[in-house]
Amino acid sequence: MMEAGTRAERASGGLPTWALGLLPLALIAIALGALAIFGGGLGDRNGPPVEEVTVERTVLRPGHIELTLRNDGPDAVEVAQVAVNDAYAPFTTEDGEGRIGRLGSTTLDISYPWIEAEAYEIVVLTSTGGTVEAAIPVAAETPEADLGFFGLMALLGIYVGVIPVSLGMLWLPFLRRVDRGWMAGLIAFTVGLLAFLAVDAGLEGLEIAGEAPGAFGGANLVFLGALVAYLALAGVDSYLSRRGDRAGATGARGSYLALLVAIGIGLHNLGEGLAIGSAYAGGALALGAFLVIGFAIHNTTEGLAIVAPLRGTGEAAGASRPALGRLLALGLIAGAPAVLGAWIGAAAFNPSAAALLFGVGVGAIARVIVQLAPMMGDREGRLLNPVSVAGILVGLALMYATGLLVSV
Repeated sequence: MMEAGTRAERASGGLPTWALGLLPLALIAIALGALAIFGGGLGDRNGPPVEEVTVERTVLRPGHIELTLRNDGPDAVEVAQVAVNDAYAPFTTEDGEGRIGRLGSTTLDISYPWIEAEAYEIVVLTSTGGTVEAAIPVAAETPEADLGFFGLMALLGIYVGVIPVSLGMLWLPFLRRVDRGWMAGLIAFTVGLLAFLAVDAGLEGLEIAGEAPGAFGGANLVFLGALVAYLALAGVDSYLSRRGDRAGATGARGSYLALLVAIGIGLHNLGEGLAIGSAYAGGALALGAFLVIGFAIHNTTEGLAIVAPLRGTGEAAGASRPALGRLLALGLIAGAPAVLGAWIGAAAFNPSAAALLFGVGVGAIARVIVQLAPMMGDREGRLLNPVSVAGILVGLALMYATGLLVSV
């Protein structure tokens, strides 16, 4: 081995391996430095500056409208004027100049006597004549992010996340008495529930990504988040399998799958909380009893999805019973992220981060579906048999029907 390494070094001029690895990087750095210093003979760019500005956040205070702008283009942008409903309004900026560098942001404080429940169209005019538009469909004062407000968001997250999921897990005794022949259908039902959640999260993520700066990835963030989450869970699964933590006992495998389902649902509820918190902070959501009841019914089915793998599929299915503490932990893993999402969405909503988180939820749920799918096969090993297809369709239909009760 030593002789082979020596011959390789001689063939490459005697340079060590680490130097051969760094040599291309050094040459690239020199080339980029020369291009930055001398310009590479490219000359000045033709045409006007490229201005791509997005509105990341709108905050309404008495007599003031605050817009957070993000420069998504390659050139700096300077804000010149602001018009609200076709009337020019005075404004101030954080730096006093209204200049936004590449990928930078600034907040415009617009002095305007807005009226609650009225609609407003805001147009920001740049120094080159470009425009940035923002719409306020229904004006409402943005709540102050104080202790009481965070307490309200926590209560909302508990109502729509923790409590419904925990109540749904009470189906576990029923599942333990169901004949093993029906378990494939129940697992397929769970797959249908999760498939609906994945599609729902993906669509919401893509919608939010349309408002995010393209330079940060835009819609690509949803797919990137999904891929990262899927691969991360696949890596964890492979690691645990190699250690033998899931080998042998059916009950251990069921507990592992239940944990995966809870994680996937928790990531989905994190995105759901983001949507609820941002909508409430923007005045687009009224916390009525009907809305809370709708979310409770919709999310109760998620608890059933968590406990379905705990029923097991083999002879030892009823041999082990999960401890109450483990069930409570699963409920918190699945439901508590709604509280965190509501806090983030109401206080510091960012469309790029939200799109990424929705994508993470999609990837996690997709990995859970892959893990659950083998359990819904029949005795011949066919996954898509009449029972499993019926279970998937019923799961999709139930999630769609309960989703009609929710409007964010």
